[in-house]
Amino acid sequence: MNILVIGLNHKTAPIEVREKVAFDGPKLGEAIKLLKGSHVVKESIILSTCNRVEIYAGVSDIDSGVEGIKGFLADFHKVQRDLLDRSLYIHKGADAIRHMYRVASSLDSMVVGEPQILGQLKDAFDLALENKTTGVILNKLMRKSVSVAKRIRTETKIAESAVSISFAAIELAKKIFDDLASKSFMLIGAGEMAELAAKHLINCGVQDVLVTNRTIARAEELAHEFHGKVVPFESFVTELQHTDIVICSTGAPHYILLKDQVHKTMKERKQKPMFIIDISVPRNIEPQINDLANVYLYDVDSLQGIVETNIQERAKEADKAERIVDEEIGSFLQWSASLTATPTIVALRNKAEEIRKTEFEKTLKKLGPIEEEKIKAIEYLTISIVNKLIHPPTTVLKEENENRDELIAVIKKLYGINGEEE
Repeated sequence: MNILVIGLNHKTAPIEVREKVAFDGPKLGEAIKLLKGSHVVKESIILSTCNRVEIYAGVSDIDSGVEGIKGFLADFHKVQRDLLDRSLYIHKGADAIRHMYRVASSLDSMVVGEPQILGQLKDAFDLALENKTTGVILNKLMRKSVSVAKRIRTETKIAESAVSISFAAIELAKKIFDDLASKSFMLIGAGEMAELAAKHLINCGVQDVLVTNRTIARAEELAHEFHGKVVPFESFVTELQHTDIVICSTGAPHYILLKDQVHKTMKERKQKPMFIIDISVPRNIEPQINDLANVYLYDVDSLQGIVETNIQERAKEADKAERIVDEEIGSFLQWSASLTATPTIVALRNKAEEIRKTEFEKTLKKLGPIEEEKIKAIEYLTISIVNKLIHPPTTVLKEENENRDELIAVIKKLYGINGEEE
């Protein structure tokens, strides 16, 4: 059986095209059942995310498989074939295996190292298993893809560094404070990035949350979402003495927090560290605040610098990951090739078992009445001898790569095996 991947992603198709061929909700279950009924596709898995739609397939004939899957996509989504032809990529054999490993490991993702794709791939596999659309080949390949992804995360640092402003801010906070859960946090303003950073902080365990905003209704809305308290915008500076982490993102065109104010606050805090993130553009926090002892101020440019450094680090780690992918492709191909020997191995075992049982029963008749324990001992002896005799040729058939076909022919001739058994 041949392995085939046909799909499109954020690199080959704009969102307008990806939307047309996405299998969302009930469509996915309907599609996988229809594809199962196709006479050219033996095994299949459909992966559909916001960035990619891919069909992983096991097919008897590559050309028929490609045409069959393209036709299926065009018919199911009622899209023009030329649109698909301009957008689809097709990977076959070893290239298909490489692609699957790279997708599972997020090497093919918009953000290299992002973890969501592996979960989405597992969900796609679970749906295929539920609908019985996979077999020996895709089951092995998908499980191997998960294993490769885990190996890459273990042996490289591809997912360790933050590659978004909001995550970078939280990573910095973790370096300043050992235990985020015990820290207090104030959100000033309601910018999108600041709100996202606030969500990350809360996910890290921060519970003491204050929210302030010029529009009180918006402050109340966010406070409700974060299970926090509203602080009137006019008095937020007073509350800073109780605040360890500040994230600021307002639309004000000037500084709303000055060095003198924070200097006073630090005295009231008895110089306990304060971490301030100013994501506002223009900046809302006076930069000279960073000169104060125990105050750590970062603006959007400094955070972006950290993000860019981290992206470069991930790119270096991606090179290591690609080498792991190369190693693992060889391992799968060797296993796949060994499948051609499986019918002969099964036939050899059946032949040996047939001879063993015949000779065992003949011997029992000659021995006459005999104790049950001795019968079991003799049967165990015959099984043991047969297993030891067929183990060497079985192992060679599985492990030999270059001359496997010749070996299969020799084994068949030596043992008088004519047919093959699945």
